[in-house]
Amino acid sequence: MKDQTKHWVELAEYDLETAEAMFRTKRYVYVVFMCHLCIEKMLKGCVVEFADRFPPKTHSLVRLAEIAGIEFPEKLRKFVTYLSDKSVVTRYPEDLKDFTRAVARSCLKNTREAFKWLRRKLK
Repeated sequence: MKDQTKHWVELAEYDLETAEAMFRTKRYVYVVFMCHLCIEKMLKGCVVEFADRFPPKTHSLVRLAEIAGIEFPEKLRKFVTYLSDKSVVTRYPEDLKDFTRAVARSCLKNTREAFKWLRRKLK
């Protein structure tokens, strides 16, 4: 694994830990936001590793996956697409009630799964 890729993975791990801390403190909007950052950084690591280029300054998880040549299994592809769209709302939430404990828990569970899947791809 390239050094720059390792750096992206370390940042993603930190963001996942932060998402877990936000869940414990019931800051659910930030769980979703940090989950997005975790997957974004993992995908940027994949861009470095597989496309051999510096990742573009985009927050689109779908676009980053395309650039890296990542094809998620169906369940993860649906989640990553959902997360890519949902996280934009976290930047300027109109109603925090949309970010319930159940939404945050599901997001965190799926993020862990996507993180592990991407981590295996990088080995």
